[in-house]
Amino acid sequence: MTGLLLAMLGFALAAFLWSNARAASETAHRLGRQACEAAGVQWLDHSVHLVRLRLRRGADGRLGVERHYRFDYSRHGEDRHSGRIVLFGTRLVELIGPLAAAD
Repeated sequence: MTGLLLAMLGFALAAFLWSNARAASETAHRLGRQACEAAGVQWLDHSVHLVRLRLRRGADGRLGVERHYRFDYSRHGEDRHSGRIVLFGTRLVELIGPLAAAD
């Protein structure tokens, strides 16, 4: 009985962590796409890639997960630049990427 309870708790924890990671990935995906659209550049590969994951304390002192994502974009279709999105949970901490071209 104890083994079954531990297995159920383990499964619930895994489901929670997967759901949390998926929500953060979808947020990074949306932010990367919006940044490229706002700057008028081409969003390459239509994806973001998790490059760093760490535990960190937020401004309120709570422990949370900080995720760093990378995405690629192009201004003219021949070049390739990398942008970076940093999320704490699903909250945007930093976005380094395309800027709107000056006219």
